[in-house]
Amino acid sequence: MIKQEVNEIKRLYTPSNCSITRICGCYVDGEKNKKTEFKEAFLSLPEEEIFKYFELLRKTLSGTIGKNLLDLEFPLSSEEAGGTQEFLLRLRDSKLKNDALLEEFYDKIIGSYEYVGNYLILLIHDAYDVPGKTLDGLTMEDASDTVFEYILCCICPVNLSKPGLSYDAQANEFHNRVRDWIVEMPEAGFLFPAFNDRSSDLHSTLYYTKNPEEPHTEFADNVLGATLPLSAGTQKETFQALIEETLGEQVEYEVVKNIHENLTEMIEEHKEIPEPLMLDKHQVRNLFEKSGVEEEKLTDFDKLYDAAAGEHTSLMVNNVANTRTFEVKTPDVVIRVNPERADLVDTLLIEGKRCLVIEINDHVEVNGITIRSDQS
Repeated sequence: MIKQEVNEIKRLYTPSNCSITRICGCYVDGEKNKKTEFKEAFLSLPEEEIFKYFELLRKTLSGTIGKNLLDLEFPLSSEEAGGTQEFLLRLRDSKLKNDALLEEFYDKIIGSYEYVGNYLILLIHDAYDVPGKTLDGLTMEDASDTVFEYILCCICPVNLSKPGLSYDAQANEFHNRVRDWIVEMPEAGFLFPAFNDRSSDLHSTLYYTKNPEEPHTEFADNVLGATLPLSAGTQKETFQALIEETLGEQVEYEVVKNIHENLTEMIEEHKEIPEPLMLDKHQVRNLFEKSGVEEEKLTDFDKLYDAAAGEHTSLMVNNVANTRTFEVKTPDVVIRVNPERADLVDTLLIEGKRCLVIEINDHVEVNGITIRSDQS
């Protein structure tokens, strides 16, 4: 799913656009016991509660694609009878009215979701009349030709509110605050099926994780039956290690700077395209060649890539490139440069010593003090 498709679903979670038919929930304690369950027609809930649920649902579709939001494809085996995709499809088609399927779904999550503490499993069913669009992207509200029927699940921690003093307006007094259990923003969740090309993609699901580096792999494996890609942090570490291993003992500053500049240029050229920019093994090799890596150092590149990332793994450019800053670090000095002006920093051999050379203009500050020099 691209950002526009995610936002289109998020816009459904408002009073004017809502078409959610049913909401179900199961509250689980720290010992993995079901404390209570509920199922309601969504629009029959009190208005205040509806707004709170909207907030939780929107959060499950928030964050960065490729980091918090991951497109996962089901393996073919999961679509066979008894597979994870086949089960989710039956759950969706039941419109959450089959109690046995709901219990089985809750049990799957409880058996695989690793979390210390209480949490709430929320599940909704919705049927969205997808409006048509003109060739220039204008929405035609009265021209719907497809219905996107889906379920959205989110898992929310439930924790005690913080202790403190509270004001009793009737008694005009301060008392110890009564602590109660608060449903917090979701840690994980998924949308099934995915909304690809503005229609149902039964072969994919959109997975949400609050912390990209702790994505609840066991939950994705056992409940969704889909393998998570390398996390954003792992992709960055893998890419950096690949550069170091490819260049060997002589990691040249100029080559690393060229890689940074070429990645920045690729991102700039791709910024109008909604699909994430990905690099496969062949494209990473081309990037290295373009950046000045010598041919003899690329002899074992394929083996290094397969060992570091996996033969068929692609890396997301936004995960491996630092577009916010260009940083040069030594044990005693850290230099941060506008990523678009990495050309201002160079290396020179001065009196037998390797030095960093920074081109400066007329305006220089040291600890907030403007430095003035009459030297030309």
